[in-house]
Amino acid sequence: MTLRNRILVLLAALVALAAVAVASLLHASARAEHRDQAQPGGPRVTSGTVTLTTPGRMVFRNMAWGPHRDELTTVPAADPSGPRTASGVKCLRFYTASGTGVCLQAVHGAVSDTYRAVVLDAHLKERARYDVPGIPSRARVSPTGHFAAWTAFVGGDSYASTNFSTRAAIVDVRTGKLTPSLEAYRVLKDGRPYRAADLNFWGVTFASDDRTFYATMATKGRTYLVRGDLHARTVTALHTNVECPSLSPDGTRIAFKKRVKGLPKDAPWRLYVLNLRTMRETPLAESRSVDDQAVWRDDHTLVYALPGDYGADLYTVPADGGGTPRRISSAAVSPAYIGP
Repeated sequence: MTLRNRILVLLAALVALAAVAVASLLHASARAEHRDQAQPGGPRVTSGTVTLTTPGRMVFRNMAWGPHRDELTTVPAADPSGPRTASGVKCLRFYTASGTGVCLQAVHGAVSDTYRAVVLDAHLKERARYDVPGIPSRARVSPTGHFAAWTAFVGGDSYASTNFSTRAAIVDVRTGKLTPSLEAYRVLKDGRPYRAADLNFWGVTFASDDRTFYATMATKGRTYLVRGDLHARTVTALHTNVECPSLSPDGTRIAFKKRVKGLPKDAPWRLYVLNLRTMRETPLAESRSVDDQAVWRDDHTLVYALPGDYGADLYTVPADGGGTPRRISSAAVSPAYIGP
């Protein structure tokens, strides 16, 4: 090939690459514009005042396309599919209790995104912020509002895979004292101290005593429900094959997702409830794979997210194993209830 032909081939390749880049930018711009348009037949969302102390409300991340996508929104808990009030505060994951909120956010950079956890007061004003070392996946606040926790993927991006790594952090929002990773706690397993290089923790849920919490621990290819002690800085393994635990309001049961043999590798879970006194497991009526940390609506009802047309929809199911699942809200994720 002559030098002239080589130059012509190079120029043609550069033109083709430029065309692809322009097309990609136009496609991305069109998608962004589409996301800013309200979806036909979707929920009605308007700007307004959102607080974390108004009783009888459900607060969640709005997934509906439009100008309020990803914002914290609120509806009456008794009418979860009703018109939404949007706050202007955007979160990837969220939870609230007793007037304290934790909002996990993405910070978009020129090259890559970073992430942070923002502690919010009852009026959604920032009280503190902390760097999060990876993609946020779970968030919780203690019933007293004194502690917040979050989980992030620091390697991999799915609980269904086998090669992921997570980091679970807990902060005392009164003092700002942060435990960046539960790996700093002493682990007790089978009545003895346990050490391993492959420890992973995720899915913290708090009891009401400002001392006890529960979480998932993974090691040697198995997962465990662990009970944590904030004062002693210990975690104790209690039960196997428990992921993303959620403690009931009365403190007697754990809702969790359980890997069930024979299910697809990318959808291996079923929802269960564990009685903490008897360690008896009850399978729930939801037959689909749930990759979420379920929320207790009350002592009898669970709420959780499943994939939907606009990211996720919220469903409810009785916690006793009876009944049938029911969709309560579309284009929504990360719900939290403000009682009663």
